[in-house]
Amino acid sequence: MLTDTQPEAEAVLIKLLRQAPSWRKLDQVGQMNATVRLLLIKGLQQRHPDADESEIQRRLARLLLGQEVAELLYGPLPVEMDNG
Repeated sequence: MLTDTQPEAEAVLIKLLRQAPSWRKLDQVGQMNATVRLLLIKGLQQRHPDADESEIQRRLARLLLGQEVAELLYGPLPVEMDNG
């Protein structure tokens, strides 16, 4: 499965993941989701340094939900914001 991991180490990791309680697995998924969201926000801030928090949140919704759903929920981005 993992291309950069020794098979023995991967076997240990899989064993530990299988033994972990459900609450711990869900907690790890939540932490990964939070990390992905933070990375998306930081990337948007780098690509759009003049954007305010509202614009960043709208762009984040577009990435997470897709343009069609984001526009249904929040309306279209104003023309001056809609440059990518």
